[in-house]
Amino acid sequence: MKSLTLKAPAKINYLLDVIRRRPDGYHDLRMVMQRVNLCDDISITLNDSPDIRVTCGKKGVPDGHGNIAWKAARIILDIAGSNLGAVIEITKNIPVAAGLGGGSSDAATVLMGMNELLDLKLSDQRLMEIGVKLGADVPFFIFKNTALAEGIGEELTAMPALPKAWITLVNPGVHVSTAWVYSTLQLTNRGELNRLPQFFASVEDLCSIFSNDLESVTIPAFPVIYDIKQTLLRLGAVASMMSGSGPTVFGLFRDKAGAEHARKELSDSTRWFVAVAETL
Repeated sequence: MKSLTLKAPAKINYLLDVIRRRPDGYHDLRMVMQRVNLCDDISITLNDSPDIRVTCGKKGVPDGHGNIAWKAARIILDIAGSNLGAVIEITKNIPVAAGLGGGSSDAATVLMGMNELLDLKLSDQRLMEIGVKLGADVPFFIFKNTALAEGIGEELTAMPALPKAWITLVNPGVHVSTAWVYSTLQLTNRGELNRLPQFFASVEDLCSIFSNDLESVTIPAFPVIYDIKQTLLRLGAVASMMSGSGPTVFGLFRDKAGAEHARKELSDSTRWFVAVAETL
């Protein structure tokens, strides 16, 4: 049967403004989201059995129907009216529950892969409409552009060209509940949102928009996040910030050599997850 092997990239947030709490319990956000080339590897194979099998073997990631990738495959098979099944093998390279969008990226990749394997020719816009029902970040990975994301994250506008940058990602391995972060966040009456530049001529221009409202909750509870930020700056990062609700912190570097130097220093001195990635 037909099969595909695909890459599911991680994301970082250059900006995360929490605007207001919505009546449905979600929050209206304004985010600038960037894909990076730290990727999960996903193999999808159609088979004659109607079952969907998802295997990952990573602690914290369910196999079977509890996995968001399983749900993505089920939706596409139902749309196709197909009696086929699928075997999905996920090799996790993105840390789990890390603020890097790994699960959402996996789901988006399965939606796109199943659409291709079944030759459904669903548009990206249609896949994004399906994806938001699985998770607010899923449409972004189908959009495939650096994006200004608004609403709960599903209203996407392509950003102007941003400078290429090298990123050192650091995850200390502490568990941060996204639901807890948002429920704990104290919203204030904020003034007018900062205007985003129309173009970004340099890495410094990019760093000028760095802001994450969720740091106000996560850093007091997990001071190691602040320590990592400061360490990355000391090691030469132009700027450093927590991604999403954490606990991953990234440092932005002008070149690969700087990012690799920071990775080596942190890898040699800690047992944390540390990786270098390039922006996509």
